[in-house]
Amino acid sequence: MCIFFRASVIFFSCAFISTVLGGEVFDLEKEKECLKNIRQVTFSSMGFERAGESYFSPDGNSIIFQATLHGRKDYQIYTLDLLTNKLLRVSTGEGTCTCGFYKPDGTKILFASSHEAPKEKNSPKPSSDKYTWDLTPYMNIYEANLDGSCLRRITSGPAYHAECGYSPDGSEIVYASNEDGSMNLYICKTDGSDVRQLTHKQDCYHGGPFFSPDGNQIVFRVDREKKDYLQLFLIGADGSNERRLTDNQSVNWAPYWHPNGKVIAYTTSKHGHRAYEIYLLNLETNQEHRVTHDPTFDGLPSFSKDGTKMTWTSKRGDGTSQVFIADFSFPSAFYPNQRLL
Repeated sequence: MCIFFRASVIFFSCAFISTVLGGEVFDLEKEKECLKNIRQVTFSSMGFERAGESYFSPDGNSIIFQATLHGRKDYQIYTLDLLTNKLLRVSTGEGTCTCGFYKPDGTKILFASSHEAPKEKNSPKPSSDKYTWDLTPYMNIYEANLDGSCLRRITSGPAYHAECGYSPDGSEIVYASNEDGSMNLYICKTDGSDVRQLTHKQDCYHGGPFFSPDGNQIVFRVDREKKDYLQLFLIGADGSNERRLTDNQSVNWAPYWHPNGKVIAYTTSKHGHRAYEIYLLNLETNQEHRVTHDPTFDGLPSFSKDGTKMTWTSKRGDGTSQVFIADFSFPSAFYPNQRLL
């Protein structure tokens, strides 16, 4: 199904806006330290009850994301051409989907879907106003052409296999699965062969993995100490040298690498569970910087290949989760006297 959408994107002014919520100050003026020309690119008027988890194509001209249509409970995967506003559903329309991602050479897409699950296992949960994900059984990972054609299954079976991303050379994928009884991380080749398990913990959740730009490390989230209170970790692509990145009482998730390989962006509940915000973390100095300052949800950040744009999910528009894009730059004090690219 092809949907063609023509509409002007919404630009947010740089006027000073300050809000106090639960003792926290949300100052949109401070967003200008990192973000310029903030613009909304998906809308409720496009038929989306919610949309999010967006990633740029390698050339930066398109994004892939997941969304639910009004009156539907299941996420499907869509692409949006940022130059023409052409919108295309690239998943089958059956089951529920998550985690769309572009192959680094721009020739394929990757996503997880439960469309081949037995019918009785493929009933989505009731809709809510929260941006949530479920460990859907029979969720498997598929590769396809950019238009969704020539769909090919990479994983199989009744377990949850999702939260997937390509290695920088496109030869492997990293993903999360509960096939061993607990949520752990795995790597395999793009044909599904040579599966190797990276983490081996029980009774906790490991997820949201992404290869570093050099392919040597993987960033991920895990709730080993307290259920649902996620912390961020690094691990070598060979399963060695695990390193903890955050250690707090907040929920920290959706880590994503800046292409310089020295910084990650992530989502955190430091300012409350109704006001998730995006932070940067310098992996060399452990210095952090707050990127978003809106009193609603901001999360799931990702960068363009050249690092000059950021896309993320926010409820700052009409109160529904939608996709936003902005020009991105580092604040001068965050990484002084060093080139980031």
